[in-house]
Amino acid sequence: MAEELKKLTGRVQNVEVGKGIEGVDKNEQIYMKLFMRSLTGDALSWYISQDPKKWVSWVSMPSDFMDRFKFNIENAPDVFYIQNLKKKPTETFREYATRWRSETVKVRPSLEEEQMNKFFVRAQDPKYYERLIVIENNKFSDIIKIEERIEEGIKSGMVTNFEALQATNKAL
Repeated sequence: MAEELKKLTGRVQNVEVGKGIEGVDKNEQIYMKLFMRSLTGDALSWYISQDPKKWVSWVSMPSDFMDRFKFNIENAPDVFYIQNLKKKPTETFREYATRWRSETVKVRPSLEEEQMNKFFVRAQDPKYYERLIVIENNKFSDIIKIEERIEEGIKSGMVTNFEALQATNKAL
């Protein structure tokens, strides 16, 4: 959402200065219509629920919009959030990694690839962490492939699941 807000802010700024719009000059009604047509998703739902008569000028419309959606920028995920983003029991590892990575690109300030990989490895369950720590400097896609192999190995019994082993030892 923050990414969409950034794009939309850029569009609004371009419309404000009339960039790329032939013959618009300073016609506020055209600005307002162009702004409305650029909205999608939650922003469009917000616009539809508004009373357009309350906006007497072009400046009031994007100002209301920014007041409503500014929290998306201010409330961007941080490193603490992504470190605590865990795999859901219903997710495959690939789905989890994709969700984790999509959340990571929203972190402010932005993280370097190497930092993302370290945080990703540290966010894993101990059974994976112990095996992945040695490859945290690899590419993200390599980490995913290796973790999938570890997961498959645990399921097939080829890789020892230390948690299950500990539970068995306690039971004995």
